[in-house]
Amino acid sequence: MIQTVTGLWLEVGLGSGRFATSLGISEGVDPSSGMLAIAARRNVHAVRGIGEDLPYQDAAFDGVLMVTTLCFLIDPERTLTECARVLRRSGTLVVGIVPAESSWGRLYRAKAHEGHPLYSRAKFYSCGQVVRICADAGFVFDSAISCLHTPPGAELIPSILEEGIDESAGFVAIRFQRDMTRHSTETMGRK
Repeated sequence: MIQTVTGLWLEVGLGSGRFATSLGISEGVDPSSGMLAIAARRNVHAVRGIGEDLPYQDAAFDGVLMVTTLCFLIDPERTLTECARVLRRSGTLVVGIVPAESSWGRLYRAKAHEGHPLYSRAKFYSCGQVVRICADAGFVFDSAISCLHTPPGAELIPSILEEGIDESAGFVAIRFQRDMTRHSTETMGRK
């Protein structure tokens, strides 16, 4: 059983709304009108926009979810700063990634090198890089969970633990809290 979130959450990089719907997230933003139409049919309030300039008021959400979105962003730092801006003081950010050096990350990077239309536009990060980018945007690492250790036919590589996160996992969800010593006044009042 999938546990739903509590409070008002936003999914940045909503896509078709599959994750939002499964987790009980009612609001999402994405640049693709085609994906937004699918998400709207799933009863997610879908807004067209980009992560680098979120069309929401300051402190509007209890949580922000980004699932395999970070690797496709033009400006990840700006997007994460925007996420901090739209989060309430005690807000939570959950970032789901495919780590660059995991078996899945290596598989997707190989597909990118072959010209795959989706993966050739992606920039895969290590979990440690994500933790550092999020820290720079005003978030504090809380916890992580990992799964999907190897794609079919892949060799198993040893785990590389950085920030206590299993870098060999094919998918890692990293949870952050807003850094209460930052962003109290510097981001407020922008929207």
